[in-house]
Amino acid sequence: MIKLLIVDDSALMRRQLMNLFQAERDFEVRPARNGDEAVKENREFQPDVVTLDINMPEMDGLTALSLIMAERPVAVVMVSSLTNEGALATFEALNLGAVDYIAKPGGTISLSIERITEELVAKVRAAARSKPRGKSSVGATVVRRMQEERKKAAAASSALAATRGSGDGLLLIGASTGGPRALEIVLSGLPAKFPWPVLVAQHMPAAFTKAFAERLNQCCSLQVVEANSALAIEAGKIYIARGGADMVLASRGGRLHVLPVPENAQFLWHPSVELLGRSVLEHYDPKRVTAVLLTGMGYDGSDAFAEIKKRGGRTIAESEESAVVYGMPAELVSKGGATLTLAIEKVSSQLTVWAGR
Repeated sequence: MIKLLIVDDSALMRRQLMNLFQAERDFEVRPARNGDEAVKENREFQPDVVTLDINMPEMDGLTALSLIMAERPVAVVMVSSLTNEGALATFEALNLGAVDYIAKPGGTISLSIERITEELVAKVRAAARSKPRGKSSVGATVVRRMQEERKKAAAASSALAATRGSGDGLLLIGASTGGPRALEIVLSGLPAKFPWPVLVAQHMPAAFTKAFAERLNQCCSLQVVEANSALAIEAGKIYIARGGADMVLASRGGRLHVLPVPENAQFLWHPSVELLGRSVLEHYDPKRVTAVLLTGMGYDGSDAFAEIKKRGGRTIAESEESAVVYGMPAELVSKGGATLTLAIEKVSSQLTVWAGR
């Protein structure tokens, strides 16, 4: 039985969500009307998962989340509006320790719930299996280890600058649940002289990817852009797949471009990591490709990335130790497709080493 706390200031939304999860029969559900009640119920009810609305009176979702993570860390799924402000608040929540989020579509509440029912239930179940990390564990230990790894990356970057390096390489990264924070760790750890284009597919709705790219651009040495149109790929630039679409690598006028294409129904998750990986295999020498599969539920990207390794490329699977959900990287490992399995804070230094060879 999964103990679920539903936090929302709307009585109708609480009732709709209660009915939805009680119908699943393996949930014990309790409601909370605001952030104050959420903190109290987290202490007394001790849920396995909390769904937490961001915009609430008295105490907003971010404040409640911060208190929850400081007192009793638990798997939290944020319920966010499809706005730029909602996206920014969601990324802040993920940094505070939330494991995932669900974007609330517009319209009447009953219709909104119907549109997201399958995704919401899947995310809450995945969150129940995840490893929540409180504020303290997100902070000191990881930061200290990242500082050590960045020293190694700086040394590798100096060696990279002193040689020609592998300027004709390509870095491909896929992520899902827990991915925004994992990507921030990896991409911010890449040095300014990193010589390869970086293509990123993170499962995310359309309203969020522009804000996500802008957020990453503020914390990364490399330029980060949302691939919202056909863009010729350049060394040392990071391209984030646009939500609500898939991203592929294609040749145009003798140059390689990334471009958004309509979501392909053949694939379950979007932007599709698998489709991006397959397009890279079609247009790039696999021996010059490095692919990284980070935290996420499901198996998206594992077949394409395993094929990249089989054809001579290099791959990294995030380790179970650091993954919020050890689904996608576990699939890559099980298929024999991982050159290395690394904790998240070690990935960027390894990529820098490889890029310098």
